[in-house]
Amino acid sequence: MFDLNKPQIMELFEFNEVKKLIQAAYIASAEGNVQTAEVVHLGFPEANGDCHIKSGHINGTASYVIKIASGFYNNPSKGLPSSNGMMLAFSAENGKTVAILRDEGWLTDMRTAIGGALATRALARADATKVLIIGTGIQARFQAICLAQLMPERMLNFSVWGRNTAAAQNLAHELSSQKLTVKAVVGLEDEVSRSDIIITTTPAVSPLFAHGLVRSGTHVTAIGADSPGKQELPVGLVTSASLRVCDLLGQSLDHGEFQAAKRADPSLDVTELGHILSGMHSGRRSKDDITVVDLTGIAAQDIAITQAIIDAAASKKT
Repeated sequence: MFDLNKPQIMELFEFNEVKKLIQAAYIASAEGNVQTAEVVHLGFPEANGDCHIKSGHINGTASYVIKIASGFYNNPSKGLPSSNGMMLAFSAENGKTVAILRDEGWLTDMRTAIGGALATRALARADATKVLIIGTGIQARFQAICLAQLMPERMLNFSVWGRNTAAAQNLAHELSSQKLTVKAVVGLEDEVSRSDIIITTTPAVSPLFAHGLVRSGTHVTAIGADSPGKQELPVGLVTSASLRVCDLLGQSLDHGEFQAAKRADPSLDVTELGHILSGMHSGRRSKDDITVVDLTGIAAQDIAITQAIIDAAASKKT
């Protein structure tokens, strides 16, 4: 059995291998090859926090995984990270404990960012380079880093906006030090109207900007809404989009970004990301399409990234 802490996990992490496994996991999920239990959600409104427990098994893989992840969004003001948690892996053959990954939420943050980057790469226009990141937390940082790593052939220009201007400036400075082209911005509406790609990474419970600002041809990846009541995008943007994509239909319509749009339009048409990545669905059809992705985070991602760490640890041991 492997019992690994965060530094050990980070040392074993290999971006390209994890990226491949997560893409395959999305496809397996869309094709019905993932067994997933209902998400357990615990809310702590007095502390501005929540906890999610996700579990599942991809057919044919060695382990099933239970993931515990929390987000306490006041923590940064106290000098603490907003994310925490761990991954638990068990043999799908005999139930024995395979691994305890004490990642402190790092694996969840990384698999979320890789998922967002995969979705953005698959659906953004071929000439899209202007990227707006809304939010200043861990996920905002990871989304920018993973997207740049996944799309090295493009000269991406990042703008960062946050309600806390100082936090946006700090994040822009940090990302710039990692060789990304980044600036902090103040006027959100202006940035929304001129961006090619918009990535939202906040725990908002109401739209961050008004409907009608997103221009034709823009792609939007919404990351933040992962529990009942959360919402980052205006309903009108979602319902009028040329294409709506999610990671898991049941989660998206129940407690993801699309929950509010579903109430407004019960016939809302949504495609799962795995079908885009496999080529079963053509994805963007025109340079003028507005495409919107809602990622709630799925157990298949947790299984994929956990298995990647277990495989790397086993390889290092031999």
